[in-house]
Amino acid sequence: MKFEHLNVWKRSARLSKSFADGKDFGFRDQITRSGLSIPSNIAEGSERNSKKDFIRFLHNAKGSCGELRTQIYIGIDIGYIEPIQGKSWLNEIRELSAMLVGLASSIENQLITEG
Repeated sequence: MKFEHLNVWKRSARLSKSFADGKDFGFRDQITRSGLSIPSNIAEGSERNSKKDFIRFLHNAKGSCGELRTQIYIGIDIGYIEPIQGKSWLNEIRELSAMLVGLASSIENQLITEG
């Protein structure tokens, strides 16, 4: 499975570009790293030679979604992120999390049927 064909990778890569602008360099750097971690983990996992590794990296990507959501909540609270934009990003990240769970479950089911 090529990661470039996965909608979850495409959407998370597109989202990670959204964080390039920001008021505070340190905050912008941290939120950008979290955002980049999502598609990067998807890509790295898909390039591994085992479905179990892929699942593990999908779980890592989901963890990065939680980290990114936390940073967005804080960014909204301290005025670094406009609330409307932040809420839009939060909704997208929740959808990405659900997509990652679905993809991991699908691969787990493949392992069971192959097993």
